[in-house]
Formats: sequence, structure tokens, C-alpha cells
Amino acid sequence: MNRALLVIDVQESFRTRPLWRAVSNPQIVDRVDELVASARAGGDLVVWVLHTEPGTGTVFDPASGHVRLIDGLAVGPGEPLLTKTSHNAFTTTNLQQLLTSHGVRELTVCGIRTEQCCETTARLGSDLGYEVTFVTDATATFPIPHWSAPAGQTVEELLADPRTLPAAAVTERTEYALAGRFATVTSVAAMTGGMLTRS
Repeated sequence: MNRALLVIDVQESFRTRPLWRAVSNPQIVDRVDELVASARAGGDLVVWVLHTEPGTGTVFDPASGHVRLIDGLAVGPGEPLLTKTSHNAFTTTNLQQLLTSHGVRELTVCGIRTEQCCETTARLGSDLGYEVTFVTDATATFPIPHWSAPAGQTVEELLADPRTLPAAAVTERTEYALAGRFATVTSVAAMTGGMLTRS
């Protein structure tokens, strides 16, 4: 086994937020499930990662009950489930040790959010020497407010603000940043069909 699928932060925490209705990829669970099934069939390691913010009282606080996989996804026998407190999946977990113990040299990244935890994990994985594949349509993200926008905008205000970066633009920028530098960018169909594209 020299490949691992990292499923990052596909958790109920995000679905409890009002911004979920603006998610870029409403089919995220189905897309991730396809990748997981393909990885399992190929004998690859599947690693599940959840983001936590203990003691914050937010939806990412384990005490909230929302730090769990989105309904429809489930950890399989022998598949690790890690919790992190950093954006990337390496810094606050034993992920690298786990991958080393399984002889993993290739990583496939999917999950939520495209430009944040997923991209950051892909970048760090590449810097650590892993060959990284980034499956964009098995990631999801949200529109991002302008840095000078007032805090506490409603979803309607966010979407109406012309300075807001649309989710599609966020995803595109991640692809541009990763491709040819940190990862091979591809799709679920290409992965499950056995060919990589857009490297």
C-alpha cells in the first residue's frame, strides 16, 4: 500500500451554518463516497480527518455534537479517524507517522474547504515529499467576504456584496495555485476511471 485518500473535514459542523446553502458542491458527500469506494476497492488507505476547536462553543467544538462525518459517510474497518486543530491535516495530528507506517508515498486529497484545509494539506503534503493528487470536484467551499467587509454579514449581504469572491473563483484559484507546483489537479471521474488530468 503506497497510496492514501485523505477525506478532510466533511463534517456536520458546516451543514449547521447558514452559509451551507451557498456551498459550491451540494453533491460533496456523493463525490467523496465515490472516491472512498474506489480507494477501498484498490486497497488504498482511507484516512478521515475532522476539524475541532475545543472549548470555543462553536459548531467545531466537540461538545456541540456536530464534529462528526456528514450523514451518508462512514469510517470503514481499520480506517483511521483523526481530529485536528490546525488548518492542515499534518501539524496537530500523527498523520505523517501513520502514513509512514503504512508505506504511503502518494496522497489523494478531498473534502471541505477547497482553499483552506484541503489546499493547505496538499501544499504541506507536497513539501513533505508526497506525490499529491487534488480532486477538485470532491471538495467544497463557500463564497469568501472581502477582507474589509463588516463582520457578521448575513448570507444575503455576503452574496449581494460585489466584493465577495464567488465560490467558483475560489476553487479556480486553488487549482491554479496547486497545479504543476504542489499537486496534480483532477476529477472524480478521472480518478475512478484510472486516468489523471489537468496536471
